[in-house]
Amino acid sequence: MSTSVGRWREYEGSDLPVPLVAALEAFVEQGYHGTSVRDIAGRAGLSVPGLYHHYPSKQAMLVGLMDVAMDELISRSRDAEAEAGPSARARFDSVVESLLLFHMYRRDQAFIGSTEIRSLEQANREVYVGRRDEQQRMLDAIVVAGIESGEFDADHPADASRAVTTMCVGVAGWYRPGGPLDPSELAQVYLSIARRIVGGAR
Repeated sequence: MSTSVGRWREYEGSDLPVPLVAALEAFVEQGYHGTSVRDIAGRAGLSVPGLYHHYPSKQAMLVGLMDVAMDELISRSRDAEAEAGPSARARFDSVVESLLLFHMYRRDQAFIGSTEIRSLEQANREVYVGRRDEQQRMLDAIVVAGIESGEFDADHPADASRAVTTMCVGVAGWYRPGGPLDPSELAQVYLSIARRIVGGAR
């Protein structure tokens, strides 16, 4: 997916195919290993052979969910950074806000991405970790640039960057709609915390 200019903050309903919607619901409720293919097929309104016509295995459905999530996350992050301009602080703010919004609006997919990585087969896990690392390197580079420009003063930039990412990812585990703050307001609260982690609060 690629969002157009000004759209990385905007989220609409999921466009996941029906089998993946069913798999996502089941994995969130029961975990990957606690979910049967028959259960997913039933939720999708398909027979088991009909489900296998779309995805040859339960593992393929997990990979499909993670691929879609990473495609969207990286695309939105790139768009956010590109729009922010040259300032490291502005780029940091935009990418972190993008991470936070994604982990609220796509919380189920993000939750599965962080909790079910252990359920990926080795080759699939290596691919997923590589894409996760790509996202992390994007933020790492911004933090380093901010230190070089004097916008940030973190003593341990790599650790600070990872701490910010971990905080953003953790939002998916507890956030629920209908709280006292809407996603944009909550993102600003956590963005202020992220700035302090990298020594950029002012």
